Amino acid sequence: MPPPLPPDLPGTLLASLLVLGGVLGTPDAPATPSVRADAPLTAGPRQAGQEGQEPTAEGRWPLAPRPVVAAPFAPPAQPWASGHRGVDLAGAVGQPVLAALPGRVTFAGRIAGKPVVVVRHGALRTTYEPVAGLLPPGARVDAGEQVGVLALPFSHCYPAACLHWGLRRGEEYLDPLTLVGVDRSVRLLPS
Repeated sequence: MPPPLPPDLPGTLLASLLVLGGVLGTPDAPATPSVRADAPLTAGPRQAGQEGQEPTAEGRWPLAPRPVVAAPFAPPAQPWASGHRGVDLAGAVGQPVLAALPGRVTFAGRIAGKPVVVVRHGALRTTYEPVAGLLPPGARVDAGEQVGVLALPFSHCYPAACLHWGLRRGEEYLDPLTLVGVDRSVRLLPS
């Protein structure tokens, strides 16, 4: 017989999902200026460190040097179906994890035991896991600024270490590789 679940586990999981889903904020995080949620990723130039502006496709890789993509973005056919809602980037335990765009840390903690960092960039938010966060919620970050270190437990590539990097606009999952100019769309060439 499996051991009983802690009595506070359902509430903890629900609160964690609401924070990541953007329903709840964090007490110390001021509101982010509103941005059109339907604006394209290439809505114009961006000044580093400014929130509230839609980022261009000139983001930064969250690991340096440029990592190998261990698992690509594979969105589900339906929102409730299985899929890979981000990319896995090969890394090393303890490797610095960098913000892909300027923004504000909105969550740095554990969800069901997994260390997670979430950064909001206007209408977009990026997620980094498993990452031990170094900055508190509410901290402003520039693109390329360290937000945490890569951990091994809960790695999608276990026993190897890798960063699961996600990107969302509202409820829509996007391919985070578009932030660094990688286009993985299929093109048919003439024969």
